[in-house]
Amino acid sequence: MIRKKTFVAAAAALVLAGCAALGSVTDQEVVATLKDSFAERGIAKLDRLDQSELQRSCSQYARSELPPPLREKLQKAALDSVKYPADSKYLGDWKKGEQVAQNGRGMQFTDDANTVNGGNCYACHQIDRKEISYGNIGPPLWNYGKLRGSSEPIMKYTWAKIWNSHSFNACSQMPRYGDADILTESQLKDVMALLLDPASPVNK
Repeated sequence: MIRKKTFVAAAAALVLAGCAALGSVTDQEVVATLKDSFAERGIAKLDRLDQSELQRSCSQYARSELPPPLREKLQKAALDSVKYPADSKYLGDWKKGEQVAQNGRGMQFTDDANTVNGGNCYACHQIDRKEISYGNIGPPLWNYGKLRGSSEPIMKYTWAKIWNSHSFNACSQMPRYGDADILTESQLKDVMALLLDPASPVNK
């Protein structure tokens, strides 16, 4: 399910990189062709095909490593964009966090603007061991808090990773849940609690 701008841009990046490698077309021509191939439907608009500087850089180096200075620049910009909780409280309700992790709805053309977005976290991660259906694109998060503790540096790292995953991996495939306005601050706190609250079944 491609439901986030990050995912759509990533798909466009693959086509862009492949066609550019042929040397017969320009990047601009590829983008124009892509836009001609899609039509706006409902809340899904064509601006999802517009790449940020970071996405363009990751497309350019899709078949090779990003130069270290560029990687550091992009990751610093992503980390600088992170908005930490205004009340300095990172943990919400882990039970609600589990609901967010299980919910794959939101931002699709079949949704309306009032649809509550989910995180669809299980599409890429194992989180609660009781869940038998999960993806493995991302690392398992079982015992996340039990293994790492709940120090302030861990809280800030985890929040930043969820807010803008590019903060620590410039070309990460993980959605930018806070930066892209996919999840609200309250939802982010609930997901944090799912991962870090000692009472969460994730840490049992």
